[in-house]
Amino acid sequence: MNLENVYNLAFGDYDEVKDKINDKVITNNGDSLKVLATVASTVYAFSAKYPGAWIFATGSNEVRTRLYRMGITNNLAEIQQDFHVYGMKFDETFEEFIVGEDYLGFLVKRKNMNIKL
Repeated sequence: MNLENVYNLAFGDYDEVKDKINDKVITNNGDSLKVLATVASTVYAFSAKYPGAWIFATGSNEVRTRLYRMGITNNLAEIQQDFHVYGMKFDETFEEFIVGEDYLGFLVKRKNMNIKL
């Protein structure tokens, strides 16, 4: 992203022909929970290496953004043990994540921790 210390979390299927990630493809292979678990694992690993980084994520469409919001909501207590969690409102400002609110995207930052690499 064009903001210092803010990173865009993007994921999708790798398109070998175009040599890039396609975040709009719909595979319908029933692995959405596995994908979200992999994304969460990646956020933990990245933030362990870069604990001061802010990580932003949004869906490629409203349905996917809603799916991410539901994933955060369902795991909020666990997530908040390790991260500060914010939602991007429709005026593009951020607020602490509120269950039941609709957001355009999500911003997380690892809470202070002692990591030995």
